Amino acid sequence: MAQFPSSFDKDDLLKCARGELFGPGNAQLPAPPMLMMDRITDISGDGGAHGKGHVLAEFDITPDLWFFDCHFPGNPIMPGCLGLDGLWQLTGFNLGWRGWQGRGMAVGVGEVKLTGMVRPDRKMLTYKIDFKKAIQTRRLTMGVADGIVEADGELIYDVKDMKVVLSDA
Repeated sequence: MAQFPSSFDKDDLLKCARGELFGPGNAQLPAPPMLMMDRITDISGDGGAHGKGHVLAEFDITPDLWFFDCHFPGNPIMPGCLGLDGLWQLTGFNLGWRGWQGRGMAVGVGEVKLTGMVRPDRKMLTYKIDFKKAIQTRRLTMGVADGIVEADGELIYDVKDMKVVLSDA
């Protein structure tokens, strides 16, 4: 496993978005405004509920975030797909953090339950991801994980069987 720290601040995440953290052609986060976290507070390859790795991350919510103006005018709500994308981003980040090579790509999800809304008065989202599988063979590099998103401690998303692959394509 590569020797990366177990937490990352916003500057580190922006380095990853520029392709500077894991090297050219490897796992890369999107740049703002699509970067859906501000910091990773803990990451591992052997922790979590199944002992196969985990990620804990946070995203600060402010009323001026870009999506509140357009989704929906007069009734601002964070789109559910952005929370799911944040979970996928972090799942792929964990694969790159392990030192595994290739560009990340979300390839599926088993189940998504949205149980609340993220409105501009919220303060922070917390992402919690637990890997069920982390596979690296000659032909396949993939992570399968479950994740939740909490808004100020309230469960908002519950996701099962997210799948992210790393590919040289």
